[in-house]
Amino acid sequence: MSAPAATATAQAPEAPKKGGKKSMLMLIVVAVAMLGGGAGGAWYFLQKRAAAATDDEPVAHAPAEKHAPTYLPLESMVVNLADGSGERFAQIGVTLDIDNEKTAEKIKTYMPAIRSSVLMLVSQRTSEELLRRDGKEKLANDIVTEVSRAIGYEVADAAPKAKPKADADGDAEESAPKRKKKRAVEPSPINGVLFSSFIVQ
Repeated sequence: MSAPAATATAQAPEAPKKGGKKSMLMLIVVAVAMLGGGAGGAWYFLQKRAAAATDDEPVAHAPAEKHAPTYLPLESMVVNLADGSGERFAQIGVTLDIDNEKTAEKIKTYMPAIRSSVLMLVSQRTSEELLRRDGKEKLANDIVTEVSRAIGYEVADAAPKAKPKADADGDAEESAPKRKKKRAVEPSPINGVLFSSFIVQ
């Protein structure tokens, strides 16, 4: 065998290797291009679909703009409670949670009547009632009702609890209340009552 033939034989196997690397590189480039195109197409489709969904939704689903809460503190009150001994009293600090500043100004004009109503409400309670959580919650609801009425809003009365009646055997029967609730014509601007202090002695 001559030297040039041996060189040609030695170079022949290398030619397919270079062609294999080029074709492999070409496959990778094509695969990356296809993946990029697919990802771009998916992104475009999803963006278009999201835009269509937001166009179909009514504007009412937009989150409402929150405003800062308006609080109106009442002066602290010291009230004798309805306990039998007459020696128990409560010192209560009340703050009203109100819809807006305009309503707060309106409430200030009715403040003497409101304070009087709150004092009357508290003075009808016993220390035992006010020491329980449900007693405080009922007082807060009653204050909301009284303040709402004072500024001209009708509020539904809480249904009175029926007192059990004893029948001939001495068993207690519960009678359903016959009073109908009043329906509020317009929602009250009083959102709630917060107690800043609550001392029962």
